[in-house]
Amino acid sequence: MNQSLIYTNEKCVGCNRCISVCPVITANVSTVRDGRQRIEVNPSQCVGCGSCFDACEHQARSYTDDTERFFEDLKRGEKISVLIAPAFLANYPREYGKVLGGLKMLGANRLINVSAGADITTWAYIQYITKNDFYGGISQPCPAVVGYIEKYIPELIPKLFPVHSPMMCTAIYAKKYMKISDKLAFISPCIAKKNEIDDPNTGGYIQYNVTFQHLMEYMRRNQMFGPDASDEVEYGLGAIYPMPGGLKENVYWFCGEDLFIRQIEGEKHVYHFLEQYRNRVKDRKDLPFMVDALNCSQGCLYGTATDPTKTNSDDLYYEMNQIRANLRKGKAGIGRKDIQLSPKKRLHRLNRKFSKLKLEDFIRRYTDKSGQSCVRIPSEQELDRIYLTMDKQSENERRINCGACGYESCRDMAIAIFNQCNVPESCIQFEKKKVEEESHKILMLSQHAKEKNEQIAAFVANDFDKLDVSITEVAQGNGQTAQETCQIQGAMEEVREFCNEMTDSFVNITSLLEQLEQNNKSITKLSKQTGLLSLNASVEAVRAGESGKGFSVVASEMRELSASCEEAATDSIANKEQISAAMDDLSQKATALRELVNSVSDNMTDLAARTEEINAAADTVSEISKNVRSAMESLTDRWG
Repeated sequence: MNQSLIYTNEKCVGCNRCISVCPVITANVSTVRDGRQRIEVNPSQCVGCGSCFDACEHQARSYTDDTERFFEDLKRGEKISVLIAPAFLANYPREYGKVLGGLKMLGANRLINVSAGADITTWAYIQYITKNDFYGGISQPCPAVVGYIEKYIPELIPKLFPVHSPMMCTAIYAKKYMKISDKLAFISPCIAKKNEIDDPNTGGYIQYNVTFQHLMEYMRRNQMFGPDASDEVEYGLGAIYPMPGGLKENVYWFCGEDLFIRQIEGEKHVYHFLEQYRNRVKDRKDLPFMVDALNCSQGCLYGTATDPTKTNSDDLYYEMNQIRANLRKGKAGIGRKDIQLSPKKRLHRLNRKFSKLKLEDFIRRYTDKSGQSCVRIPSEQELDRIYLTMDKQSENERRINCGACGYESCRDMAIAIFNQCNVPESCIQFEKKKVEEESHKILMLSQHAKEKNEQIAAFVANDFDKLDVSITEVAQGNGQTAQETCQIQGAMEEVREFCNEMTDSFVNITSLLEQLEQNNKSITKLSKQTGLLSLNASVEAVRAGESGKGFSVVASEMRELSASCEEAATDSIANKEQISAAMDDLSQKATALRELVNSVSDNMTDLAARTEEINAAADTVSEISKNVRSAMESLTDRWG
């Protein structure tokens, strides 16, 4: 949609102000982009009235023209002559000559003021009315008005003056009578002039719509002002065409003020008037001499493509009034004698001035475009279905007409939805009802939650009581466990001491056994020596014979003693071996027992530490339980 003449830029907030002032229900389309509502322009429906520019506080609307292309073509050496709207002098009285000088420096060929074409338009209007008895005709210099009629009130096309606008009359005059072959650019106060320029019914005479605003921005940005230059064609009262009622004043000047000319301006009024005027024509009611209709409430002086800051003052009116005064003083266009003449004689002089012009050269045609851009009107059944999608059940709900959606009535909103230009969610009453329904649901849920909360609070209170009892029992049991743990730790210390003492005893016994082994070895040695003595004694007894018998008995006893001692020593050594093995086994078991006691002691120490942690945790849980109980009681009291 950004390729359209007027388009929505990134500043749009979806506020619906543009919809509220637009004369066409379907020219604005409510969309959602990146989660944000936007109001886009439908180019096929828009007539370029520019009312959205005045209404939008966010500067969210922009427009296109031919300014950049015009300057690019000038720089390339294209032969271009320039047509200048009469309102340009009033808008920029101190820069007018310098701007024209800058254009001449850039290569613009001829500079022609369109007020000359406005005089031709006035002449052609009067000629056409006179020759065709054409009364009640609607003036056509405003392309927004023409576009609206062609698209939305084609029944009034026969009432549009079939005479070109001042811009087109100037272009035709330049081409056919001044024999200018250049491309033509129009310095324009109007966005919608682009539509007129591109209309097939205007013959392609003009190639560029160069708007005041974009022209001055370009000239100032690039410092392209030149030495003072002026336009080249002498003009008359047509210079005041840009003022509200400018056409009417021109007709009065030549035809007298006895005629009834209906003057109407402003987007809020002119399109409503045209709808009524259609009915007046249809009903064959009395019609005015002509209708002087302009889209802009302050005329072309403050057109849609002029500097918006200038609308805050009446300076342009004073400038235009000075131009008119200069005209009537004979300083330009109108001779001083014309002021003294009657309207009839002025008209005679006008006809003589343009006697070489052919009226048919300045006649234009119109196209019924209602098939391309008509607003589809739903049937009552279709309207009813749309109202239901908007949750408007009753007749009163369908006539709230709050205007928040931007449309004048709920019916217009429904028509926009039917034409797929909007959605039910843009209706504030629709959203309000949804909010009310959601609020009611929330209220019911809140009430239900309150009841549930009371039940939960009762259950929770009971559970908290059980929790408190359980925590107390845990704390008591844990305390008893701690006490028993301390007792076990004491007993284990005694066992540890016993193990240590037993180990010491094993060491002492082992030492004594080793001493016994040494003693046994000494006995065995002594026994062997005793045996040897016994053997010697026996030998000596034999030698002694009968006298040695007593000694032989002693030797025998000594041998038996030696054998007994050796046997006893051998048994003692064997017993010592068994005792040592048993002692080693007992020592290993004592060591294992001590390690077990140490491990149990360590575990009991850890158990004691964990018992203290459990006590601390029990205290914390008890405190949290009290806090939660208090919070639940407060919440219950508040919801109650």
